[in-house]
Amino acid sequence: MKNYLLLAISLLIFACSSKEEEKENSLEWSQKMVESHGLVDFYTNRHHQAELANTGWDYVSGLVASAVLKAWVMYPEKTEYYEAVRAFADRNLNEDGTVILNSKGGSAIRPSNIDDLPAGRIFFALYEEELKKGNTKDAERYKTAATVIRNTLKHDHSRIAEGLPGAGGFFHKAIYPNQMWLDGLYMGSPIYAQWQDAFGKSNAQENTESWDDIALQFKTIHKYTYNPEAQLNYHAWSAEPTDSNSFWANQQEPFLGASKEFWGRGMGWYFAALADVLEYMPKDHKDYNDVLKIFNQVAVGLKRRQDQESGVWYQLLQYDATTTADGKGDIVDGETYNVGTDPNYLEASCSSIFTYAYLKGIRLGLLDKATYQPVAEKAYQGLLKTFIREDGGKTNIIQTCASAGLGPAKDPSRTGTVNYYLSGKDVTIVENEGKAIGTFIMASLEYEDYKRSNK
Repeated sequence: MKNYLLLAISLLIFACSSKEEEKENSLEWSQKMVESHGLVDFYTNRHHQAELANTGWDYVSGLVASAVLKAWVMYPEKTEYYEAVRAFADRNLNEDGTVILNSKGGSAIRPSNIDDLPAGRIFFALYEEELKKGNTKDAERYKTAATVIRNTLKHDHSRIAEGLPGAGGFFHKAIYPNQMWLDGLYMGSPIYAQWQDAFGKSNAQENTESWDDIALQFKTIHKYTYNPEAQLNYHAWSAEPTDSNSFWANQQEPFLGASKEFWGRGMGWYFAALADVLEYMPKDHKDYNDVLKIFNQVAVGLKRRQDQESGVWYQLLQYDATTTADGKGDIVDGETYNVGTDPNYLEASCSSIFTYAYLKGIRLGLLDKATYQPVAEKAYQGLLKTFIREDGGKTNIIQTCASAGLGPAKDPSRTGTVNYYLSGKDVTIVENEGKAIGTFIMASLEYEDYKRSNK
């Protein structure tokens, strides 16, 4: 009898484990990542977050939330995805939607800080869903929150002053006066564009002027950061390169005011911003073809820099793994920073977001399918092989740049050099970072949609 009982228990355990394994194998990669690290257990700029529903407001948690919400749109039976994002939104929103809350009950939208805005992209889908359910109170609250963010950007955000090159361009942040970064195009322009598409059409003149404003941001930063020989964009540009906060900028032509290197994730944010804005931009707008041309120029340059062996991209786009920090560091005002010999490396977040933008560009008819489908296919398979690791039932993503920036004057280590991007104190390599988790989910959803469409 004892042996029969042991056999029965063993068979039960085997059956349960087999069902779990079958369930795991039936999930798409987007779902695996959502359930491993989108809903729970991810990092935002090296701060651990136990679960999405209880995470504070910032662009990284917002990126993860947006990706999880996109996964729900594709897989609506996964209602837990929607509920987690809604809980995240409600945790960070006051009762009438007029204030995005920080942990102290004040506003999480700091003056002229463009990074504080993109998490608001979740409000559009939440608005539509709650309206469909007849929950007009919460629907209006989400619409109000999206409108507060759009108006904050359009009307209150600091801009490059008249009389300077690039006048009208949004500051990246107040602490970076008269500077535009590639990152900032993703943080500001897509939510501005989506608001215009969803709520801005009733006033034709203001709508046209807003699209002029959105296009101006791309035309400005592309003019000053695009290197036609390299076919890449420098990470950032300052309209006042002699300002102490712009110590990292080129001080003479060519590329006066531009930073010195082509950073992968910076170009990833830019590439994705172009795809996301063009999704909503009216095709009859006078600047549509200019923005589309920029998108295609970026696509050409990144195709050229795709690593042919792995299919993915390096942290510093114009180099391969033979490039290393020089071991001497960077000298700023007599002090030495960024000493190390770390090599250039294949980086997960930029590779994921490039893949997303290529696939989305193909889906929307913005990119030539025959040219870029092989690039996107190779890139997605490269993501799985190079960066995805499955362990103990969890899907992990490795080899992500934690963060990178330029200055300001009070942080002279952020020099924008090869040494900085490879050996800087804040440019560490981490895993399960929200910037890679969110972009991988987005790339996977586009790939899964592409597979469905090509069956």
